[in-house]
Amino acid sequence: MTLEFNALIKNKTWELVPRQPHMNVLHSLWLFHHKYKSNGTLERYKTRLVCDGSIDCGDTFSSVVKPTTIRTVLSLALSQSLKIHQLDVINAFLDGNLHETFYMYQPMGFRHKHFPDQVFLLKKLLYGLKQAPHAWYQQFTDFVISIGFRQSRYDHSLFVYHHGTDVAYLLIYVDDIILTTSTDYLRDRLMCRLGDEFAMKDLGPLSHFLGVQVTRMGNSMFLSQQQYTNDIIERAGMTSCNPVATPVDCNPKLSATSSPEFDYPTQYRSLAGALQYLTFTRLDISYAVQQVCMYMHSPRLDHWNALKRVIRYLKGTTSFGLTLGSVGDFSLRAYTDADWAGCPNTRRSTSGYYVYLGSTLLSWSSERQAVVSRSST
Repeated sequence: MTLEFNALIKNKTWELVPRQPHMNVLHSLWLFHHKYKSNGTLERYKTRLVCDGSIDCGDTFSSVVKPTTIRTVLSLALSQSLKIHQLDVINAFLDGNLHETFYMYQPMGFRHKHFPDQVFLLKKLLYGLKQAPHAWYQQFTDFVISIGFRQSRYDHSLFVYHHGTDVAYLLIYVDDIILTTSTDYLRDRLMCRLGDEFAMKDLGPLSHFLGVQVTRMGNSMFLSQQQYTNDIIERAGMTSCNPVATPVDCNPKLSATSSPEFDYPTQYRSLAGALQYLTFTRLDISYAVQQVCMYMHSPRLDHWNALKRVIRYLKGTTSFGLTLGSVGDFSLRAYTDADWAGCPNTRRSTSGYYVYLGSTLLSWSSERQAVVSRSST
């Protein structure tokens, strides 16, 4: 807590001012978090001072990189023998500029001994302010464009640097960064420029990003969410369950009214949402997860049994993942198919597709169509 508080003071995040009757003062909270390594062991304890809400909000969204973009850039890096590094921005949101006026109570345990009743006038952004994500993203975007990067029109969290023979790709997901460069010299130069502007931490060659464990093997790369899969199984209380060979029973179709309501809908939604993120590397469960997620608003026993079947399948396949390889043929190929009027309630069809770059699988999806098809054509 002391390190966090001193870092905020060093960053000149606030100044003490006397409290006035007209001030709308926000509360402050301490949040404590355990950060784990990719193998599940404890890495360190994290403490964060946050502001409890905000008012007078403008833009609050922050663009994050798409999974397909990550897989595409990694495939290109493998094909062109580019260097792949990961970076972490320390206290990212605190670098954003604050344009509104906010007052906050002094945090518990760190009130000024001479002015305990005064409040903080925030000079910079703080975690918890709704404007913080957008302000940080905008400031980062403006800076990387100023040093020569171009922002992709198709994914605003992808930045491309191209100068002569030097090539670099930068991907950002909030405060996690993947930097891919053609040479070590270019990587060091870009990291130095970024480090001069923001507090950066070099995490070395890419090994663990957004909960995905990355294993480099020559000209290929294996992406796995094994630890995340084990966490889902443990959260469901199914660590001793018997595995099954397939994630879904292909015979019956799930219906919205086929069985009694499930008594714990919050648990159902939590696990279904966790399974959605697992499809980052587990395309084999995309259809099954899409089916159980369609009924998150009102889950029933049949839906819960279908969700448990997915988890039983994961129990026997925790080591599965996605392999990305060097691409020799840069042609795009897509495969798609759909059932016809497969949903028993709406009679809408379910579509699925896969997109390959050469022999490397980049994108996939399974989703229910928006309208009813009058023909199978």
